[in-house]
Amino acid sequence: MKTRSTGFIAMAFALLSLSGCETMSKQDQGAVIGGVVGAAVGSTVGSGSGRDAAIIAGAIAGTMIGSKVGESMDRQDRLNVGRTLEYNRVGETSAWRNPDTGHSYDVTPTRTYATNEGPCREFTMDAFIGGQKEEVYGTACRQPDGSWKIVK
Repeated sequence: MKTRSTGFIAMAFALLSLSGCETMSKQDQGAVIGGVVGAAVGSTVGSGSGRDAAIIAGAIAGTMIGSKVGESMDRQDRLNVGRTLEYNRVGETSAWRNPDTGHSYDVTPTRTYATNEGPCREFTMDAFIGGQKEEVYGTACRQPDGSWKIVK
């Protein structure tokens, strides 16, 4: 099954920045971030009570997907994503298979642009987890410490 989710990428990068939080597991971090991102995505759908339902549904779906993604991406996977955003040219894909988990990822920067805070990059990620492909789109910006943070 093929799905598109900016939340998936958001979790990957947020997990990258949260890797120092030792009191939460990767799965818990992913679930929290996924819930927030899912609610944000849901808030862009509909209006009135329909919008409220979309926010709730987005939060629930994001929590479930985030938990799965957070559990599946290890430290090396997150570092590979960061390296791809830092060094790859637009259109140049980095692909890897994690030998410990069997999951594989293809990350491609699709656009680079400057902001007052620093460079940002739009990208796509195809993640193959448990035999399922997740196709994801997102934008990340370089932080003052050199890390990449998802912004949408």
